[in-house]
Amino acid sequence: MIRKPTRRQFNVTALATAFAATLPAPFVRAASKNYGPGASDTEIKLGQTVPHSGPGSLYGALGRVGEAYFQMLNDKGGINGRKIKFLSADDSYSPPKCVEATRRLVEQDEVLALFGSLGTATQTAVHKYLNAKGVPQLLLNSGASKWNDPKNFKWTMAGLPLYPTEARILAKHVVATRPNARIAILYQNDDFGRDFLGPFKKVLQEAGGTAQVVIEQSYDLTEPTVDSQLINLSKSGADVFFNISTGKAASQSIRKVAELGWKPLHLLFSSSTGRTILSAAGLDNAAGIVAIRYAKESGVPLWANDPDVLAFEELRKTYLPNVDPDNTIAFVGYGQAVTMAEVLRRCGDDLTRANVLTQAIGLGGYRSPYLLEGVSHSFSADDYTPMKTLFISRFNGKEWDISDKPVTE
Repeated sequence: MIRKPTRRQFNVTALATAFAATLPAPFVRAASKNYGPGASDTEIKLGQTVPHSGPGSLYGALGRVGEAYFQMLNDKGGINGRKIKFLSADDSYSPPKCVEATRRLVEQDEVLALFGSLGTATQTAVHKYLNAKGVPQLLLNSGASKWNDPKNFKWTMAGLPLYPTEARILAKHVVATRPNARIAILYQNDDFGRDFLGPFKKVLQEAGGTAQVVIEQSYDLTEPTVDSQLINLSKSGADVFFNISTGKAASQSIRKVAELGWKPLHLLFSSSTGRTILSAAGLDNAAGIVAIRYAKESGVPLWANDPDVLAFEELRKTYLPNVDPDNTIAFVGYGQAVTMAEVLRRCGDDLTRANVLTQAIGLGGYRSPYLLEGVSHSFSADDYTPMKTLFISRFNGKEWDISDKPVTE
């Protein structure tokens, strides 16, 4: 059953929450002030690495909206009386460049923490370094399973649903709706892509039915197009297509499926469902795509009166007018910036890296502004799974129709 948001979802409580997120937090005083690197009586330094250039440059919106949000907070007095200095460094979606940029943020700029950085391969390149240094690596724009390892890498926490969680839920959807499916898979040839394959196939095997993967094709980020892969996949006779691609490749693959006249059940990686990617592919070409949904969208009629979306739109108009209203990537970045600000607010005057981590772990039950009603963070000290409750959704050519009931893995 498909549902639309109800008036109940846009209630006074949500409005108050969204409005509060845009205001400077009240002072939270500790018995004594305690500062780590990047913190003082007047300033808090935060860092991030995202691709402002290169094949993933559309994700640079994450950094631009972070800069805008913290500028807005600073104009209102900052957080607990301290201004935020936010440094979003360009890593061009390249692991070596990410290492260089991250070391500069930690060793030269001496940031208190990093948050909202993007990419499995890039963040893997600095994973051990940041944990060895005891620097929080929070709300990553990656859902790799490796981020859920608090015993060995306690300083690293994802900000997206974990890829295995998403893969298993989509596989169960296939088994339930297409029990005899012949499945074709396109995946990015790195840890990100492979993190989906094993869990997805395992669910198919455990189901004991006849649904099976008949062909797989991978692509590298350096490839100019994925046309040849899509041609091979379409010739396989598959009636289900699991599309594990990002950025430009996601737009190209959606468009190519339509050009080929191939009409499979099209499953798409959730972080590639943003309006920017779908618009580049052609919204008509994206009609019928099924994906995991856990976040709202900005700039679309479905959420036009949602208080959280309205708060983002006010920020965008005032501080970021060059970003389109329907830039879903920017809206995600806004939600993560608000969440990081909440972590800092909770830190009060104990602005050490250890306390930043403690407060981030304590976000269990907190709903970021970009999350759907019914979805909230689920972090705990021994389980860093960011979200365990998600929705199945279908794109109707204009907006996402979201299932009535969430799925909890």
